[in-house]
Amino acid sequence: MKFENKKQKLIPVSHFAYRLGRYGIFAFVLIAFSLLIGMLGYHYIGSTSWLDSFHMASMILTGMGPVVEMKTESAKLFSSFYALYSGVAFLSITAVFFAPIIHRILHYLHIEDEKINN
Repeated sequence: MKFENKKQKLIPVSHFAYRLGRYGIFAFVLIAFSLLIGMLGYHYIGSTSWLDSFHMASMILTGMGPVVEMKTESAKLFSSFYALYSGVAFLSITAVFFAPIIHRILHYLHIEDEKINN
């Protein structure tokens, strides 16, 4: 998944849409994987129902906070480590999703800057 460098032209909109779709799918896979980790942990370690596990994992992954109180030490440890993981995962997934958009904007601005200077 390479981007064009500053000496190359902007890719056509159709190629950009394809790239954006690939990055979006990759971000979705990362979200699904992160939710699966949380759901399995909350269900088996935290002894919550599947729906509560999904709810708890979703809330933690998006930074909203816990919903269900963890009662055992192992559940509290899992919840703590999952919250730490979720903080990094949320920021990383956001960066992956927006990378092609930010790159295109910066690439466009750099091209416009070179046209003015020449």
